[in-house]
Amino acid sequence: MPSDRPDEPAVSRHLTYAPAGATCPGDGTWTTAVPGYRRYERTVVIGHGDSDWRAASDAVLRWGIKRRSGFRVTPLVDAGERVVEGAEYRITAACGPVAVHEPVRAVAVVDTADRCGFAYGTLPGHPVSGEEAFVVGREAGGRVTLTLRSLTSRAPAGPWRTAFPVLLIAQRWYRRRYLRALLHPASKQD
Repeated sequence: MPSDRPDEPAVSRHLTYAPAGATCPGDGTWTTAVPGYRRYERTVVIGHGDSDWRAASDAVLRWGIKRRSGFRVTPLVDAGERVVEGAEYRITAACGPVAVHEPVRAVAVVDTADRCGFAYGTLPGHPVSGEEAFVVGREAGGRVTLTLRSLTSRAPAGPWRTAFPVLLIAQRWYRRRYLRALLHPASKQD
């Protein structure tokens, strides 16, 4: 039986959705649709030139977007600070005394000369079901972009069902933060 404990080894828990990797972070164009899931994609320019590219690439693979948006990211079991496919993490969002812990697994990583990022999928205990991807791209003219992709379930089963309308508002608010998290990355330091 799969465990709902976020510190259990990866082999004992299954993702709460399928197929893993559906946000296709390695692809420049995303055409995948999963029935029953809301699809979101947005790309913004975050900088220009090699220094912004290097800073954004490093930040994205070290959870910089989530951390700069107010989350705490804790590597679990044998995971490190740098995202590795198959590694599990606990993402924590806190507001005053209330904290929400989100267990996730990195399901796809891309790290090429012009495209860098990853997708993570939800594990049991996460308030929603689905996948999110953060991808930094470098264009021929030197522009550096950030693409956010997500597939999110409709109202989840279990205790989070009643809070789902609030989760949707929070999701929109955090998406705006994500899209600004790496603006001019070479001038930011974690």
